[in-house]
Amino acid sequence: MSGRQLMPPPEGDPADAASVVAAVAAVRAGIAALRQEIAGAVHGQEDVVDAVLGCLMADGHALLEGVPGTGKTLLVRTVAAATGLDVGRVQFTPDLMPADISGTTVMAEGHGGVRSTIFRRGPIFHALVLADEINRASPRTQSALLEAMEERRVTVAGTSHVLPRPFIVLATQNPVEQEGTYRLPEAQIDRFLMQINVQPPGAEVLEGIIEQTTSSNVPTIEARIDGAFLERASLLSRRVLVAPHVNEWISALVLGTAEGEVGRFTLAPCSPRAAIALRRTSQVAAMTAGRLAVSCADVRDVAANCLRHRMVPGPDGRGRGLTADDLVELLFESVPTPAQECLR
Repeated sequence: MSGRQLMPPPEGDPADAASVVAAVAAVRAGIAALRQEIAGAVHGQEDVVDAVLGCLMADGHALLEGVPGTGKTLLVRTVAAATGLDVGRVQFTPDLMPADISGTTVMAEGHGGVRSTIFRRGPIFHALVLADEINRASPRTQSALLEAMEERRVTVAGTSHVLPRPFIVLATQNPVEQEGTYRLPEAQIDRFLMQINVQPPGAEVLEGIIEQTTSSNVPTIEARIDGAFLERASLLSRRVLVAPHVNEWISALVLGTAEGEVGRFTLAPCSPRAAIALRRTSQVAAMTAGRLAVSCADVRDVAANCLRHRMVPGPDGRGRGLTADDLVELLFESVPTPAQECLR
């Protein structure tokens, strides 16, 4: 029997300062144990793991983008095992239908020969849903996720069905291969809290991967936290303070995507969801660092993941060879922090 046990969940609604400090300490301990567990199976992706865990605690969805073989699916499976969340997998293909995701109503014969309709739930009715190669399904099928990702429910045959809590979609896509794929609708892309780029491993990490996958010692991943831990951590993160000047800077960043050179090089400005994503993920970043207030540095740390899928280069931007990350850096240059503004 393993000695690894579930970490106790933090107090979701602490009433005094001492309780808040204790709750934050409990979150930090749980996340540290979670990172250590995940590191047993996933090598060299610490920043990616931290970003995914940030999405979980912010109760948001993540799009993992990277070439095949970089461990995207392994990461999702490992996170599911380490968090104890019920996981469902949807392999997106061109012939996938909306009912294959959300479920369908069927006729069933009950006692006495009486027929009635029953709802058979699809794979979306899980706490953690792996949407593998999401850009291979048609726009019609991808639209089945819109209501689920935004409202945490699905409507089938005029009846709404509430999804479990927590409900997190972790989707993967390959940025290189375009044959047999469809560009995700802007409305769906905007529903992802983050787009996290998964880079190929370096030489040292690759050697470790080869050693692990070709040896007889297969790592066993056990749950270190549960859904209750994530829900309470999410509630606690909402109480992390965001000073007025930080909140104003977040708003200025989002509004800045429509102005100046950034607006000229970007296909479309960011929506209010971008501001919400920056605030929520920076609150989580501050909490996991043991702080009770968000700094501009926290916002900067999460900004690339929160904005890169929302800042698509337009014709002028593509003509200059700019990437989404280039546009994010240009945004920071055009919208200085309050401290930088004071030095001007």
